[in-house]
Amino acid sequence: GDRLYHESPHGELVCLDAATGEKIWAVNILDRFGSENLQWALSESPLIDGQRVICCPGGPRTAVVALDKRSGKVVWKSPSVGDLAGYGSPVAAEYEGLRMILTMTSQAVIAVSADNGDLLWRFEYVTPFNETIFTPIYHDGHVFISTRTVGSTLLKLHVDGSKASVDPVWRTKKLDNQHGGVVLLDGYLYGANHPLNGGDWVCLDWATGERKYSERGLGRGALTYADGMLYTFSERGGIVGLVPAVPERHEIVSQFQIPPGGEGPAWAHPVVCGGRLYLRHGDFLYAYDIRAAER
Repeated sequence: GDRLYHESPHGELVCLDAATGEKIWAVNILDRFGSENLQWALSESPLIDGQRVICCPGGPRTAVVALDKRSGKVVWKSPSVGDLAGYGSPVAAEYEGLRMILTMTSQAVIAVSADNGDLLWRFEYVTPFNETIFTPIYHDGHVFISTRTVGSTLLKLHVDGSKASVDPVWRTKKLDNQHGGVVLLDGYLYGANHPLNGGDWVCLDWATGERKYSERGLGRGALTYADGMLYTFSERGGIVGLVPAVPERHEIVSQFQIPPGGEGPAWAHPVVCGGRLYLRHGDFLYAYDIRAAER
């Protein structure tokens, strides 16, 4: 609507007037809910769910909280699961009439009721340095997660009224996505491995976990999808590669390099919106017109 919501690395969640930038309300979720920051600081994007804004402070008092998006007041807060927050973002899912919020904590993937915050299930997923950076992918009664070293797992949801549980369908270390994200498209998962696992771009079969390809491409990075293409953004070289989203091969059909200036690796996910490709590297933001040329 007419408001913008942003969470800083230090837990400052703010609601702004989208037209003027004026602050409407703000709350520090770490202070408000008695948690502490992570080694590399919070990096989630808050989730708007109807009239609520969902965020994940973690810690000894709670895991996930819902605030009234107009006022910032607490609507519900989940029980603590004993973990700090993870680095990924919460997502909403609905299966067999049960609405839930999915997210990764520092050592697990969890689900809480989207209506009242009740803890539905916790599936432990411990990775070195608590680097649970992945945002869960929900599809057709299943939840996919991936982390460095531990690899990828597909979970099957079971719902009984207001209760739920999960069982693993398959596990594999052939894709261990640290950050950069994974895209699910037409029954296949696309993403990049951690450097200790080769740093290649990988395609997995959603149903079985079978690896369809593992290819170097432009080196590991972040990606997004639009119009049949994967836009892969190399974290080291700042190079963008255009790759057809097919499970048979990872073929770079076009590429370009962003201008110099940004410091460190390029970790921000690329975004395609309104015919433009947005890329961020350090303090620099770039926008490219990617609309098809008029004939």
